[in-house]
Amino acid sequence: MLASPFSRRIRRAILLMLAALVCLGLSACQRKQLVQREAFVFGTRVELLSVGSNPEATVSAMAEVLREFDRIHRNYHAWEPSELTRLADACRNGQPYPVSAELGTLLDKAGMLSARSEGLFDPGIGALVRLWGFHTDTFVPKLPDAAELARLVAARPGMRDIRVSGGQARCSNPAVSPDFGGFAKGWALDRAAAILHAKGIHDALINIGGNVMALGKKGDVPWQIGIQDPRGGGAIASLALLDGEAVGTSGDYQRYFELEGHRYSHLIDPRNGKPAEGTHAVTILMPPGPDAGLLSDADSKPIFVAGKDWRQLADKMGVQHVLRVDAEGRIAVTRAMLARLNFPANHGPDLVVD
Repeated sequence: MLASPFSRRIRRAILLMLAALVCLGLSACQRKQLVQREAFVFGTRVELLSVGSNPEATVSAMAEVLREFDRIHRNYHAWEPSELTRLADACRNGQPYPVSAELGTLLDKAGMLSARSEGLFDPGIGALVRLWGFHTDTFVPKLPDAAELARLVAARPGMRDIRVSGGQARCSNPAVSPDFGGFAKGWALDRAAAILHAKGIHDALINIGGNVMALGKKGDVPWQIGIQDPRGGGAIASLALLDGEAVGTSGDYQRYFELEGHRYSHLIDPRNGKPAEGTHAVTILMPPGPDAGLLSDADSKPIFVAGKDWRQLADKMGVQHVLRVDAEGRIAVTRAMLARLNFPANHGPDLVVD
């Protein structure tokens, strides 16, 4: 039996409606979704965020990033058995130590960071960090032995005392004890970005305890972060990040102990071997580049340690975007940083510097 023209029109309409529903379903499947993963690595909270149309691939890529973070943490731990503790033992005993290609690269970067900061950030002073009680997860409010502190300061340990050649590291100063805690999180940001890009993930936010890198956007808008008030629960200002930019913060509120009303932070001044004073927090913004994460983490520390001379050092290091909170709670920003920040209504910096 032949179908009537009317029934053919009905059937065609039904087929068109079904096709439309299928297309609608495919569009929904392709709609970008927010994927989030959290972990505890490097002694801090780690958060990964990504927006994309393939959540399964995103979850897989994030899992690889977290495995890489765990590997870095274990391989270069400053006080639990690791490549670094074995290298420190070799330095103390005057013995050469065979280094992997990766460790050799990191030692080169550590030396570069020390020279770049005129020695105000030096990953070779791990013995001083340990003496102040910061090579542990719990801090005891106790001052170090004065004689031992004076001995270590006089020994002037630094990355300049380590040389790598022929696959071996040799230390000319037994007081040297490498500690990568001041830049490992930043280096991990760069590693995470490389992994995500290789997996086709181009829109993500990587946050390692306040060290942050942005990739792409959050949908149609930039990723937004807040800059923490070092003595309050809120944010000083917010900042929209562009693709590849990284932010690092060093503060006396992250790892510290208090004794007789005085706060001692883990940010040690290599010049006197004591926790730096005069600053509550420093936040810097680094432009996109192969070491953006590394530099955002490391460069905030010497600017913190420099105290009142922070601006001159930042200039020498080529760091243009800086926000600093001094020991009185006053906020100073560079003009370049001010242009990127959004402050709450009726609030703003106390000082803007060129």
